[in-house]
Amino acid sequence: MPKIQASAALSPFKVLDLSRVRAGPNCVRVLTDFGADVIRIEPPPGVDPNEGMFAANREGGDFQNLNRNKRSLTLNLKKPGALEIFMRLVKTADVVVENWRPDIKKKLGVDYDALAAVNPRIILASISGYGQDGPYSGRPGFDQIMQGMGGLMSVTGIPGSGPVRAGLAVADMSAGLYTAIGILTALLERERSGRGQWVQTALLHAQIAMMDFQAARYLNEGDVPGQAGNDHPTSSPMGLYEASDGVFNLGASGEGNWVRLCEVVERPDLRENPDFKTDKLRVQHRKLLSAALTDSFRKKPVAYWVDTLNDAGVPAGPVYNVKEMFEDEQVKHLQVSKTLHGDDGRTRSFITQPSVLSRTPAEVVTPAPGWGEHTDEVLADIGYSAQEIAQFHERGVV
Repeated sequence: MPKIQASAALSPFKVLDLSRVRAGPNCVRVLTDFGADVIRIEPPPGVDPNEGMFAANREGGDFQNLNRNKRSLTLNLKKPGALEIFMRLVKTADVVVENWRPDIKKKLGVDYDALAAVNPRIILASISGYGQDGPYSGRPGFDQIMQGMGGLMSVTGIPGSGPVRAGLAVADMSAGLYTAIGILTALLERERSGRGQWVQTALLHAQIAMMDFQAARYLNEGDVPGQAGNDHPTSSPMGLYEASDGVFNLGASGEGNWVRLCEVVERPDLRENPDFKTDKLRVQHRKLLSAALTDSFRKKPVAYWVDTLNDAGVPAGPVYNVKEMFEDEQVKHLQVSKTLHGDDGRTRSFITQPSVLSRTPAEVVTPAPGWGEHTDEVLADIGYSAQEIAQFHERGVV
């Protein structure tokens, strides 16, 4: 059966996905949603002692979302003959993605030099916890470890609460996205040079890059940021405020927003107060200002303030749980989710790509593949006979 292309944008490209858990599959998901032919290569069931972390619950929403649109080939790279199969795939591939420990590639014979010897145009994308070399390169890397080492936990949470992890896998997700950007950049450069290259991303580096202005504050001003809770660390009034029936987010940074806010809440006294004359002073006297604004906000409900403030050009929004988030009319309009009704009778829902292209948009067309669902198909595509494929199965190579 020919692969159903999700999009024409990356349809000429073939990607061999050796990655697992989250950062790598998230990277490859971008490529496959935009049409790349992605072959997920994983050990046969029972080979990897850690498979329960990333492969066993294939019908779970997490696995389905990370691995939709892909094909699956099982291949035990430790078996004789498996490397020859993999290298035959490499000959016609454009990209290989992996997130093993840095030393594993060399041991298995699939490091960049080995791949480039077979296909000089190949792009190898390697995601690791700490980088491909250096004093920590051999350490295992998990998202929460990187949130702690990358500074995120030190600025997350209510002041005085102690370090708090973010509620999503920031290091994993950002590393995957940075790697996808690197791959696409390497593919563009290859159009000029005709040569592939090695793309490397470390979760630790990605997490620090996501610290952005918080990290830059220290590098340039020597300011070590701390926890600011629901307040913006460098701007006010900007944070979470109480209305009569709940809380909402307010983003009134900048002089124009500040003036409009004072008009909406009918508090000219706040605008004239010398303690609040500049954004810097409003940060300095944040507690006093927040108390004064809360007195006004508590008089009316969240919906009133969100609508009235936005009508006046002052950014404001509700605070949703996940169920409420998907029920919002703008979220529905953006089509952030898509449901597929499979031939097996199952209904599966997916998060769509946020980058929208006008002519060749990303699409979700197939659920995540069954374990090794396309093994025989992929092997036949690269020239193996039915007899050879049967022998691979008998020897446990696939």
